[in-house]
Amino acid sequence: MSAIEGRTAVVTGGASGIGLGIARQLIAEGAHVVLADIQEAALTASAQEIGAFPVVVDVSRPESVAALADAALAEFGAVHIVVNNAGVGPMARIADLSLADWRWMIDVNLNGVIHGVHAFLPILQGNETGGHIVNTASMASFSPLPGLGAYAVTKFGVAALTEVLRAELKEEGSKVSATLLAPGTVRTNIKESLRNRPDSEKGGLFDTDIGMGEAAKLRWLEPLEVGKIVTRAIRNDDAYALTHPEWWPMVEERNQLIKASFAKYAD
Repeated sequence: MSAIEGRTAVVTGGASGIGLGIARQLIAEGAHVVLADIQEAALTASAQEIGAFPVVVDVSRPESVAALADAALAEFGAVHIVVNNAGVGPMARIADLSLADWRWMIDVNLNGVIHGVHAFLPILQGNETGGHIVNTASMASFSPLPGLGAYAVTKFGVAALTEVLRAELKEEGSKVSATLLAPGTVRTNIKESLRNRPDSEKGGLFDTDIGMGEAAKLRWLEPLEVGKIVTRAIRNDDAYALTHPEWWPMVEERNQLIKASFAKYAD
């Protein structure tokens, strides 16, 4: 089990939504929190509200994430929990995507997690008590849907990174572990993520953020509820932190198709 009380946690994408919900719950359970986000004004306000230490970061830039690690160590002397949560989620069909669209999505959603693991894993491994990494993926990691191709590509990548990292850490007998957070429908600002797209990466066909549509009929969680799921997963060292276990039939349908294919080609 991974302790939370008295530990220092870093949460990216923490100014709002799931990141803020996780940060709130970590603080409620006694952790010191470094809140990191690219939106400075929102970050400052949220950090002041919950009592966190704010650091502006652009997770798509490795040097910015390295500076985040330095700032966390300078303020608290150690880091024990890292939540690589920052992400964006515009929609577009694959045939309509520009290379700029792909580059931006991958830089934030996948490279952002890679940068976080690269910067913080050695720090956690240096702790006598180890630590824990939580990487935010999505239910799209298990059951991708039309219109979410680029998003699903990045989230599949985050899932693979986290699963392999966890397996390697267990193999080594490390005191560091990793959990994959796979949220479903949560009330966040991801529907407005295009506002953070840099001008240098504009000009593609990502012109629609994730909207409601049929999703309006689903069960929606508040970010703090996700925070409680995450801290439980950290304490119990769960491989997966799931917000919508009732969505298993969607995942099972894909798994059954894969299973049937294995049987078909075994003939």
